[in-house]
Amino acid sequence: MAKHTSLQRDILIMHLEEQLEDCAKERYHKRLKQLSVRQVYRVLVQVVNDLLASSEPCAGEKKIYYISMEFLIGKLLSNNLINLRIYDDVARILKKNGFDLADIEEEEAEPALGNGGLGRLAACFLDSITTLHLPGEGIGLAWHYGLFRQVFSSNLQRAKKDVWMSDDTFLIRTDTTFDVHFGKKKVTARLYNLPVTGYDSGVNQLRLFDLETVDESLVTSGIRFDKKAVRNNLTLFLYPDDSDEDGNLLRIYQEYFLSSCAAQLILSQIREKQYDLHRLPDYAQIQINDTHPTLVIPELIRILVEDKAFSMDDAIDTVTKVCSYTNHTILSEALETWPLSYLRRVVPQLIPYIRELDARIAKKCPERSVQIIDSKKKVHMAHIDIHYSHSVNGVAALHTEILKTTELHDFYKLYPSRFNNKTNGITFRRWLMLCNRPLSDYLTTMIGSGFKKKASQLTRLLRYSDDEEVLDALDEIKRYNKKRLAEYILEKEGVVIDPDAIFDIQAKRLHEYKRQQMNALYIIHKYLEIRRGKKPARPVVYIFGAKAAPAYVIAQDIIHLLLVLQQLINNDKKVSKYMKIIMVENYNVTYAEKLIPACDVSEQISLASKEASGTGNMKFMLNGAVTIGTEDGANVEIHHLVGDDNIYIFGERAEKVIEHYAKADYVSADYYKKSKVIREAVDFIVSDKCMKIGHRRNLTRLHKELLQKDWFMTLLDLEDYIRTKDRMFEDYENRDKWKRMMLVNIAKAGFFSSDRTIAEYNRDIWRL
Repeated sequence: MAKHTSLQRDILIMHLEEQLEDCAKERYHKRLKQLSVRQVYRVLVQVVNDLLASSEPCAGEKKIYYISMEFLIGKLLSNNLINLRIYDDVARILKKNGFDLADIEEEEAEPALGNGGLGRLAACFLDSITTLHLPGEGIGLAWHYGLFRQVFSSNLQRAKKDVWMSDDTFLIRTDTTFDVHFGKKKVTARLYNLPVTGYDSGVNQLRLFDLETVDESLVTSGIRFDKKAVRNNLTLFLYPDDSDEDGNLLRIYQEYFLSSCAAQLILSQIREKQYDLHRLPDYAQIQINDTHPTLVIPELIRILVEDKAFSMDDAIDTVTKVCSYTNHTILSEALETWPLSYLRRVVPQLIPYIRELDARIAKKCPERSVQIIDSKKKVHMAHIDIHYSHSVNGVAALHTEILKTTELHDFYKLYPSRFNNKTNGITFRRWLMLCNRPLSDYLTTMIGSGFKKKASQLTRLLRYSDDEEVLDALDEIKRYNKKRLAEYILEKEGVVIDPDAIFDIQAKRLHEYKRQQMNALYIIHKYLEIRRGKKPARPVVYIFGAKAAPAYVIAQDIIHLLLVLQQLINNDKKVSKYMKIIMVENYNVTYAEKLIPACDVSEQISLASKEASGTGNMKFMLNGAVTIGTEDGANVEIHHLVGDDNIYIFGERAEKVIEHYAKADYVSADYYKKSKVIREAVDFIVSDKCMKIGHRRNLTRLHKELLQKDWFMTLLDLEDYIRTKDRMFEDYENRDKWKRMMLVNIAKAGFFSSDRTIAEYNRDIWRL
């Protein structure tokens, strides 16, 4: 919606109730107050969609296209109401008619379009692009079942379809279709739009492509389906199991489907406006979010050359000036490589272009480390991105330095001016104004509303750092959110927790480098201490939220251990008074919106050098949690901003960790042998108590992994983690000190606004 004058807003609000009543009458032949909760939800969706359709689009000659395999957008109704600045008005109208907006919000299914930080970042970026009134579009795929819906059974993760699509979502079907060719095979893609609102700004679009011939009946039990039926399966699941050849091929089919649709959409818009294709960089910028959309580079080159519009040289030069690449990780499994033979089977039409791109690099740079096709005939997606983009960015200061000095050093030597840092950010509209309205409203009364668009104004809160009344108010808001979470967990998980306990939360994708297993070992250590009579000053509730990829066996074993500990500890009458564990089921954006405002202790404990940035750390900080973490990713920048007294840092530094990998001199068994504390905690995994509840195969495998491999050096940092966390819990009892730490973290969180990040992308890379 365009910015409105006070008079225009008054007129809009006056008509809002009238629109809701008219819609209720038209759809259900009833007054608004006579509808069911579900019917009110449908009426609201229709009215909001009508408002979005009449809102001012973010227009301009040059546009950014943000291509990503996932967009974890969360529920849209309330986010749209906030960005349209009518949330309070709608809540008031509904209350007058006997409804609570919170009940209406529960009717919406969360779009299953993403998984973790990569997808959530993409969603935040779209919000900020629109809030800054930049013309831009997200381009992705319309996943029918997302990653999967997580359920727990027999203390194991089970995967089911995450059904969300229905007739009453914000997804809008269009008449636009594109044909996508896989060699001699052809499929048809249908374009769907999701309007993206900016805060008191305009509207952009998230363009989602679906397979016209998708067949949901292919899914049999759980998430099993025929991976060979590509004419019918491409948009069923995000990141299908790629542990076999069929899974690998399917991933390539999906990635080319996305890339081809994106290329065709972008070029069709340029042609529709009758722009000169030879000036493509003046009209379009493409941000490649991780390596999944890499094939858009050779696909654009192919189309430009085969349409007889460009020579090969001109096409390559033009596409390089259009494309930019964001690297999100140094983990090898995320830097995709595909066998050339697989690409030949899926997209034979691209092979001559990939070979041409490779040959040009081989001619210019003889070093094997920078070649696109390696000696084993594998194609490195990130290498295509780096050679044929005009910008390569990391997502936190430390991450970018690691890319330049170690992981991508040979590329940095070739293209030093291309490398730049863009520290990630989060949208304050969802992660403060929506998920923590009491805090947002209180901040508004104290420092004004300017922080909602200029997040740096949060530092004004620092003037109250010694004001007892303000500190107490922040503490009361935290307790309110903890009470609200306790009620939600009782409803969803059936576990009673004490709002006066410390809420220690680790909510993120389950991966060994994020080290949920280290947190579990700490919990075991505390459990054994309590059993021996050493009682904590205050109960602690340890909350986890995470999904493990179906083919990631050790990650699933870690979930199993956490569920075993949950059953063991929560049912132990002697211990459960002092500690409880909750592994929440099917962690998603909706759950995060409840967990984050209630958090006291934010667990950001990845092995230093392995977390590119993190964005959960920013969300918890913004909502008044205090971080315990390693010097990794954006933790480094949080530490710099809040100072030593307002964060708890532990563990080996990145330089030393990188050195351990280089020398291959880390042996987890050495730490196990030297330390009674480590030995006792690790061995408890295979103790009789755990074996009685859990599955021998899973627990034994995890125990063996920690002793014989421990690739992400859990035992290296465990004792320091225990000491630091114990000190943190002791400091929590100094309530005045802790409240001040909360305030400082909130006040210093403004740097991590995605508005700042996007402004930097635009200033340095896109130049819209």
